[in-house]
Amino acid sequence: MSFLRRRKPTSTPSSPNSDHNNDDSDIDNDKEKKTIREEKRKNTNTRWSCLDNCWWFVGGVCTVWWFLLFLYNAMPRSIPQYVTEVIAGPMPDPPGIKLAKEGLKANHPVVFVPGIVTCGLELWEGESCADGLFRKRLWGGTFGELYKRPLCWVKHMSLDNETGLDPPGMRIRPVSGLVAADYFAPGFFVWAVLIANLARIGYEEKNMYMASYDWRLSFQNTEVRDQTLRRMKSNIELMVATNGGKKVVVIPHSMGTLYFLHFMKWVEAPAPMGGGGGSDWCAKHIKAVMNIGGPFLGVPKTLAGLFSMEAKDIAIVKAFAPHVLESDVFHFQTLQHLMRMTRTWDSTMSMIPKGGETIWGGLDWSPEGHYECNTKQHKNNHKPSVKNMNYGRLISFGKEVATLHSSKLERLDFKGTLKDKKHVNASICDVWTEYHEMGIENVEAIAKYKAYTADSILDLLYFVAPKMMKRGDAHFSHGIADDLDDPKYNHYKYWSNPLATTLPNATDMEIYSMYGVGIPTERAYVYKVNSDSKCNIPFKIDTLADGGKDDSCLQGGVYSTDGDETVPVLSSGFMFAKGWRGKTRFNPSGIRTYIREYDHSPPANLLEGRGTQSGAHVDILGNFALIEDIIRVAAGATCEDLGGERVYSDIFKWSEKINLKL
Repeated sequence: MSFLRRRKPTSTPSSPNSDHNNDDSDIDNDKEKKTIREEKRKNTNTRWSCLDNCWWFVGGVCTVWWFLLFLYNAMPRSIPQYVTEVIAGPMPDPPGIKLAKEGLKANHPVVFVPGIVTCGLELWEGESCADGLFRKRLWGGTFGELYKRPLCWVKHMSLDNETGLDPPGMRIRPVSGLVAADYFAPGFFVWAVLIANLARIGYEEKNMYMASYDWRLSFQNTEVRDQTLRRMKSNIELMVATNGGKKVVVIPHSMGTLYFLHFMKWVEAPAPMGGGGGSDWCAKHIKAVMNIGGPFLGVPKTLAGLFSMEAKDIAIVKAFAPHVLESDVFHFQTLQHLMRMTRTWDSTMSMIPKGGETIWGGLDWSPEGHYECNTKQHKNNHKPSVKNMNYGRLISFGKEVATLHSSKLERLDFKGTLKDKKHVNASICDVWTEYHEMGIENVEAIAKYKAYTADSILDLLYFVAPKMMKRGDAHFSHGIADDLDDPKYNHYKYWSNPLATTLPNATDMEIYSMYGVGIPTERAYVYKVNSDSKCNIPFKIDTLADGGKDDSCLQGGVYSTDGDETVPVLSSGFMFAKGWRGKTRFNPSGIRTYIREYDHSPPANLLEGRGTQSGAHVDILGNFALIEDIIRVAAGATCEDLGGERVYSDIFKWSEKINLKL
């Protein structure tokens, strides 16, 4: 029994065998102690904590991933291609090879204009924490410095909150050349697939140009600081001159479409505000502008980012792992740091929804109306009967508020609330945001206003982010021009707003809007006050707000509509379906505008990567149909040669519901 102790041996007179017996006893004791130590060690090793499991899981996943990546790169290229063809069937020729067989050759020079975040940025001057990073990428590439020194990275990626330019002692500049935006990160292509296919028919760097720019800055400030617009003008003129006078084909993507719209007004405007090219510069130098995924009228997703540093995916992560992104679990308030950084990027304000309630709808209506989110409606004529969706309330505090008729809404105006009490003591928070300047009364007043449309959302942003909106108001416009002949619209703040400026006088030029459809895209949000908002952002998307079967477009606090997962169809297509259609006050010369939609089809398996028929916002740059259209136009074709417009969505039907003076 365990409670009985071993009896000590009685002392006996020395004998020849006594020393031997004592030695045996000592050996037994040593063995017993060793056994006990081994058992303790085994018990200690088997006490696995949750953190141990997490690290082993992460390590296992990384090991398997790197091993598979090594095999993929080490084996002959024919093997993965063979496996893919066995699983998915024969792969079609890439568009470049296909069109080269048809005899197409490089013709018009090509200019790429990247969008927000897709262009690499490198360090030219920084503080001591960034030693050794001269001309190393801080944005794009491996993002290694983000993991090694996150606070230093955030500090250098932020702009001055007063001027919107470089903080003292820091210089971050865009990478130049095609490598600036061919890949966003290793293995994640942006322009690389399109560039490779253009090379198949004879294009090279002498007739391809990447118009890289610092996408954090306001559009006019890229000229003030870096002379980026002037460089683009000079490069286009050089390409036309060295390619036999052939006009360029410009291919902007995402926010790059707004940037190039700004450029077309800047290049014609007289100096010093403009480039002094004259009213016929675009007609002389541009054959076609092929916009891809253009957020011409803004992106509702931008509102969620500026208001609470959220989007649908981030809100879901916060719901499953509360406090991880915004508390002291890792002693780093991630969302607060990101909010403070991104609110210094003036370019984001170019994508705040434009046109107000006229375009995006009001408290009781929206252009999209009926839309079924669960099933793809573009490949058949049958559409199930669903209740009318009202996307006009871009932000609603509460699920009931999102659907209640405006006559039953009791709203209290927040604009008269005085911001005289700080929300929390600065000394107890790791990072300070403008929300901490607001009192609890202000937070509650915002929630009590209940529903925000595209008109009132601007007042909300002015209230919660006054410094950001003050800078933005000097560089961007979000309304509709009453009289475009008014001299005030000659100012650069209106040049990127399609509803407050005119297209150039270039009747032979073609302008395309090419975008994906068939993917649920964020359109409006259901919010709630964050009860744990001591140092955290006081508002968050209500992920418990779900429509179920009766309201399939509401999931996780987000209302979805048709689009490319980032930009709704309404933003990409309206100006081409109505605003610029024929001769209008926004298109006085009657430039031909076309819509080319690409119905989303996800990859059939993992071996297809991001797919060749994707309509997603970035992945569409690898869509074979889109690439073929671009190559044909670059080789000399017109939209009629492509077969005219291709439309799957209800953009023309929705556009007719919008009462815009043309």
